[in-house]
Order: sequence, then structure tokens, then C-alpha cells
Amino acid sequence: MGRQFGWLWAAYSVSAVGTWLAFDAFSVIAVIALHAGPAQVALLAAAGPAVGAVAAVPLGPWVEFRRKRPVMVVMDVVRCAVLLTLPAAYALGSLGFGQLLTVSVIVAAADITFNAASGAFLKGLVPADRLLTANARFESTNWTALVLGPPLGGAAIGLFGPVTTVAANAVSFLLSALGIRAVGGGEPRPERTGATRLRTADLLDGWRHILTSPALRPLFFNNLAANALIMVAMPPLAVLMLGPLGFAPWQYGLAFAVPCLGGLIGSRTAGPLVARHGQHRVLLTAGTLRAVWPLGLALVRPGLPGLLLVMVLEFGVITCSAVYSPVYATRRLECTPNDRVVRTLSAWSVTGKATTAALTALWGLLATLTGPRTAIAVAGVLLLTTPLLLRRPTARPSPASVPPSPAAPPQSR
Repeated sequence: MGRQFGWLWAAYSVSAVGTWLAFDAFSVIAVIALHAGPAQVALLAAAGPAVGAVAAVPLGPWVEFRRKRPVMVVMDVVRCAVLLTLPAAYALGSLGFGQLLTVSVIVAAADITFNAASGAFLKGLVPADRLLTANARFESTNWTALVLGPPLGGAAIGLFGPVTTVAANAVSFLLSALGIRAVGGGEPRPERTGATRLRTADLLDGWRHILTSPALRPLFFNNLAANALIMVAMPPLAVLMLGPLGFAPWQYGLAFAVPCLGGLIGSRTAGPLVARHGQHRVLLTAGTLRAVWPLGLALVRPGLPGLLLVMVLEFGVITCSAVYSPVYATRRLECTPNDRVVRTLSAWSVTGKATTAALTALWGLLATLTGPRTAIAVAGVLLLTTPLLLRRPTARPSPASVPPSPAAPPQSR
């Protein structure tokens, strides 16, 4: 797709490797270095995305009328700088839970802003007929990084300490910023057609577009519920595996890395499946299948049998999710006009992070009161109901809402 796309893809790749090398790094640091319990780990997982989502609400309309590439570079530099404060504080013996919370908030807000800007930027870089191909390439890259990152990160933590992977992730953001700068090319400044000041209507327009679209609304509510219920089980599972069950950090990373081979399989088959069966059938089938696996995580046991069980269940979830994700990302862009892309993606990300944060905090309380296994099981049972949200027929996008030329954004972390 050209040299510019190649640089953008390279920047995404190095950033993805850094992110997954530092897989669940905040929770690992909290458990290993600060000896945190289920409630604190859940608070850490929830507070960052929640406050970051609130901070990011006004950033969507602001990004809409800025050149996207400089915004992406600045967000990468911000994430690099704030993450480097953790190994520095650890080396000085002053790392505390409050700093972990603060860093997670800033990183979450920067993530949302970067994702919104990158979506609009790539839409001007990739031809419309390569939309699904572009999304599948980023999806494949993400799953490849997931295969390699967590076990290497776990080994690095075992050898060099709990903040090692955070430092590596910070460096990956710096390299990503350099790659995005190398994309080059001119990017016209978007022009606001109405008032030049930030308006309340701008902040609400993304949600209005999602909720009034027959095509986007089912995807939106399914994603909110399914993603949140998958993620809320992770803090209790981390506490269970790294605590009472006695798994080492490298084993914990390995349990989530090997199954990511399913991500490569799923992302590479998404295009052929859509060509044969159509978007809606693939979304419904993959969205249904990804919901049936996580309930089994409540049965994890110590030793090799428990490790293999987690791998098998995660392989199922990841394979189905990797089929679903590029198709859903493509559908979302097809149904969103050019002048609403940033606001729509920002609204989507903010709502998703806030929902996941609220439910994660609730599940932390549930895990404290009933135990990690019960919290994991309750999330798994509720997840089984989420495919019902997809059963409403997905309408075709109207010609007015389909962008005439460029296409799809990568979804960075």
C-alpha cells in the first residue's frame, strides 16, 4: 500500500511489541512489588481507564480539527515520558500505588486520543478497497506481538525485576513516534464548518451518530458488554494465578501468549469468511463463539493441567475475537462519514473504557467478598448472554455515509 503505509505499519508494530511485552504490567507490579490484593488490583485496572476516559471526552472534538500525525507523535512521546517515571521511582525505592494509578490515568487518556487520531489519519492513507486488508494486517501484527511479548516479558521480569517491561514499553512508544514522523507527506488542516470554539454538540455528536445508526448500535452495545465482561475477569485471574496457585510470572505470560497463535489464524481468515458468508453472518457467528470460552477460567488449577486449561480457553476466545475485530472495525468505518470519524471513535473508546472500568471495580469488590473464582464464573455466565445484542439485522450503510475514497484506521492498543 505504499511507503507511507509501510512506515505507519512499522510504527504500529514496534508499539504493539512494547505493549504486549509489558502485558498486564501494572497488575504484575502491584502484586509482586507492592503486594496488592484483589481489591487494589481491580482498582488499578479500573481507575486508570475511568479517569482517562473522562479526560479524553473533550479531546475527540479537539483532535477532529487538528492534523492527526502531530497529535499521534505527541501522544507517543507523552506515554513514553510518563512510563519512564515508574522504573525511575522503583530504582529510588519510592514507587507507590498512587504513582501507578496516576500513570495509568495518563496512559489511558493518551491511548484514546492516539486511537482516534490514527483512525482518521489512516483513512486518508489507504484506498477504500483495501479497508479490510489494512485492518487484517494490523490485527495480525497485534496477535504476533501477543505471541512473543508476554512470555518474553515474564522472563524479563523474572531476570531483571518487575518494572523492566514498563521501561521497554516506554522505548517502544518513542520508536513509534519516530516511525510516524517518517511517514511524511502533506496533511491538510481540517476546517470547522461552524463555530471555531469547542461546543457541547461536538462532544455529543459521536454518541448521537452511534445510537441513531441501525448498523452501529448493535455492534456498540455488544462490544461494550462483551469486552467489559472479558476484561473484568483478568484482575481476579492474575491474583489467583500469581498468588494462591503459585504460577511464576513467565508462566502467567506464557498462558496468554501461546493462545495468540489463534489471533493470527483468525485475522487471516476474516477476509475470506466475509467474502463467502457476508459481514453480518461472520460478526454474529464470531461474536457468539467468543462468548462461550471464558466461563471455564473459573476451573483453573495449579501446575501443568491448569496452565494448559488457560491456554485452550484463551485460544478459543482469541481466535474468535481475531475474526470479529477486523470485520467490526471495517463495518464501523463504512457506516461513519469522514467528518465524524474522530468523534465517533472517541465516543466509542471513552464509553468502552468507562464501562470496563466501572465493571472492573465492581468485580474487584465481588472477588474480595466471594473469592476470585466466583467473580470469574459470574463474568463468564453473563458473557453468554451478549450474543443476543448482535441478533438485530445489521443495515447496509447509506451511500451518503460511506466515504468515497480513503479507508480504515488501525486500532492501536
